[in-house]
Amino acid sequence: MNEKVITSYAQAPAKTVTVGPDTFAYRELGPREEIPVVFFVHLAATLDNWDPRIIDAIAKTRHVITFDQLGVGASSGRVPDTIDTAADDAYRFITRGLGLEKIDVFSFSMGGMIAQDLVVTHPDLVRGLILTGTGPRGGKDMDKVVGTTYGDIFRSVITRSDPKEFLFFNRDAEGKRAGKAFVERLTERTVDRDEKISTRAFSTQLKAIVAFGRSAPSDLSVITSPTLIANGDNDRMVPSILSEDLHRRIAGSELIIYPNSGHGGIFQYWEEFAPVAAKFLDDVRA
Repeated sequence: MNEKVITSYAQAPAKTVTVGPDTFAYRELGPREEIPVVFFVHLAATLDNWDPRIIDAIAKTRHVITFDQLGVGASSGRVPDTIDTAADDAYRFITRGLGLEKIDVFSFSMGGMIAQDLVVTHPDLVRGLILTGTGPRGGKDMDKVVGTTYGDIFRSVITRSDPKEFLFFNRDAEGKRAGKAFVERLTERTVDRDEKISTRAFSTQLKAIVAFGRSAPSDLSVITSPTLIANGDNDRMVPSILSEDLHRRIAGSELIIYPNSGHGGIFQYWEEFAPVAAKFLDDVRA
């Protein structure tokens, strides 16, 4: 009897795998295949921070794996204090934990920074790459993320809103509507939800992003995988111009910039972006 294929992220089973002293929490869904799509999540995020509209669209035809970094959610250990260490942890999870030799990558924000370090160090591991809301190592003004983040968290507390409504979306009528809709979608899963990230772990991740932004650029010419880059035109966390920088430095990459949108442009425009991302990943496989 064939196993039922789960294509809803809200129903994806919670799993763990142990690699040496560490335990990684992950979820998987979609049809089984040899080369899955591994998702790399953003600053302060757990497994519950992925937009189900995007995950579900991709999981209709691709095998999707999401995971918690060490020290976050249901994973063990402490949050790594550098982006390249987080990439090393991801490599151990993927190759030793899951036994995979090749993956496709979907990444957002800090996840895109980790994914870049992973590809630069292990270029043969990644077949196809999606980088959204992110920028390159040494990216101009990336180190200003701390002031932007804490300022928006303060505003969210005053207005009793989710910080992501401020950090990810413009504060015009359309941005506010999109922000509330996005935050609402994140509550659709009701079982096996992760604990929120600790303040200490959040601070460690922020410092890692600042160090990434202030360090010497990586040689992105080693990235020969088909690459899709996307962002909003008014990203205040990782300046939109850095997406254009990535596009220039990764040969043959595609770039989508969504109008009148911020860091979470792909979530505001999910109805347009989800099928584009799904087709890109299907084409990479084909």
